[in-house]
Amino acid sequence: MAEEREEGKGFKVEDRRRFSSETGDSRPETDSANPSAQTTDEPRVTEGLGERPKSPEEPLSEINFSTFVISLSTQALMHLGEIPNPLSGEVERDIPVAKQMIDIIGMLCEKSRGNLDQGEEKLMEEVLFDLRMRYVDAVKKK
Repeated sequence: MAEEREEGKGFKVEDRRRFSSETGDSRPETDSANPSAQTTDEPRVTEGLGERPKSPEEPLSEINFSTFVISLSTQALMHLGEIPNPLSGEVERDIPVAKQMIDIIGMLCEKSRGNLDQGEEKLMEEVLFDLRMRYVDAVKKK
């Protein structure tokens, strides 16, 4: 099979590592090939799908086990149709994905058994119970 190449199309690979791969020395602060490239230690401000841009001054919220579990449960609630999708504002139901999220939380509970403090264990039990009951209701409504 012959491959055809169109001129001017393709991609450019740019090495953005802080240290040289040959010598291990720190690279210079400026990039002469790309003067617009960010070379400071400031965090990059990027936009993802549906995410609002973060300013370098705005700290990210602290992540710990409890906030991680809450974020997973929020996703499950969204897929159960209990809360609207934050991107579209619409209530969307995707029961198989909700079941998968609940199963992930259950697996996390099983694998972390004995390594959680009392508050984290209680949170896991309550979140799983609530999500499983809501799942049963959602399947009945189907």
